Amino acid sequence: MEFMEKSIFPKDFLWGGASSANQCEGAYNEGGRGLSTSDMVTFIPKEELGNNYNLELSLSHIDKYLKGDHGAYFPKRKGIDFYHRYKEDIALLAEMGLNAFRISIAWSRIFPKGIEDTPNEEGLLFYDKVFDELLRHNIQPIVTISHYETPLYLTLEYNAWENRALIDLYIKYAKVLIDRFKNKVKYWITFNEMNMMETTPYTAGGILLEKAKKDKITTVYQALHYQFVASAGIYEYAKKTAPDIKVGCMFGRLEKYPVTCNPEDALQTMKEDQMNFFYADVLVRGEYPGSMLRFFAEQGIDLDITAEDKSALRNNHAAFVGISYYMSYVAQKDPSGIKTFGNIVSSVRNPYLELSEWGWPIDAVGLRIALNRIYDRYRIPVFVVECGLGAKDTAGADGTIHDDYRIDYIRRHIEAMSETIQDGVALMGYLAWGIIDTVSCSTSEMSKRYGFIYVDQDNYGNGTQDRLRKDSFYWYQKVIKSGGTSL
Repeated sequence: MEFMEKSIFPKDFLWGGASSANQCEGAYNEGGRGLSTSDMVTFIPKEELGNNYNLELSLSHIDKYLKGDHGAYFPKRKGIDFYHRYKEDIALLAEMGLNAFRISIAWSRIFPKGIEDTPNEEGLLFYDKVFDELLRHNIQPIVTISHYETPLYLTLEYNAWENRALIDLYIKYAKVLIDRFKNKVKYWITFNEMNMMETTPYTAGGILLEKAKKDKITTVYQALHYQFVASAGIYEYAKKTAPDIKVGCMFGRLEKYPVTCNPEDALQTMKEDQMNFFYADVLVRGEYPGSMLRFFAEQGIDLDITAEDKSALRNNHAAFVGISYYMSYVAQKDPSGIKTFGNIVSSVRNPYLELSEWGWPIDAVGLRIALNRIYDRYRIPVFVVECGLGAKDTAGADGTIHDDYRIDYIRRHIEAMSETIQDGVALMGYLAWGIIDTVSCSTSEMSKRYGFIYVDQDNYGNGTQDRLRKDSFYWYQKVIKSGGTSL
């Protein structure tokens, strides 16, 4: 698709990119910032890591590295130095033509331990400057309040989101953000990819499983419930104090196909689908769906849910549904079958789809299906806040980076979104994940690159950190300028 007759995308469509504080900021010990859970993740080379993601840490691991680094490298402490280079990076985003940029705020930069009565003013001033710089370039900030990091103190003292105390501590933190930035930030997301709590409680909830008082499955869903209640508290606060802002929820959409037309495979697909929709069901519809109540009963899960919790969820709902989407999955009743690793979730191999360099199935049609199904289910705006392709990009001697594979991936997904809008879906925008190369969330490596802007830095933090424009930079620039008509 080269040119449409006219743009299908609305004039207020948000064309942008996304990143997170723990993957890009660096400066972990500057500006009054405290340690976070992401600061304790060390880099392990792929040949040692294999297919086991380094996402669940132990108390002994943390204790060891609190006493000294022992020669370890902590990639997320360095990030890509956005903390010092934000003006340069934002200028590149503006050159590309972005009108939206999703970032997160580091909780421990505002409340170093998470328990303080007064926020760290130096941390707030940093984000003031970032938002001012974005707005000066007519780029809307999209802010995730909590994106895969928790003040480390809360993990060590409370086991973080296992503890109900985190609800009030999070709400205190989020209220400070809204009070401070409500005139600069219109769109907010309470938690990044809430469903990742099931896969990695440490990353998504700051939880050390060895410290948990109950079994893993109960601990996970209890933590999620506390995050639901905390989200509802912020929906309520925003509605009362800043009615012009929009606060949404977010989950990683795992679009599933049955492996065959066997009704048992279709039933399994439905069950897995219900599990994936569960998060938005609670935060948009305001109650636990019957499928999850049955699941809890069958698994013997007894959660701490008060009448006040139920009232908060019933009366305060997300303004939009944000999703990350990278690939689709296949479900089958029989758990055997070829496995492929994708976004930290195992899946049966789909023979109809090609794979990325990291073995992730590429399925733009799945995005169209996902967006239609979400909108049909909730009837509120949907926002693609993460979607992109990780690959090993190589810079030539002349500084050029040819990434046609990324252009092709993004093109297909933009085409799918244009079809989605014609289907009648209220789609708010598209934010390409890792618009600037960042440290990988799952493997903490730099060689898995998503950006349209290359960062000269290797897996051990070596390099000039110079920023280089990839071919995809110029292509996306053209797409945005044309309003999505030139692909």
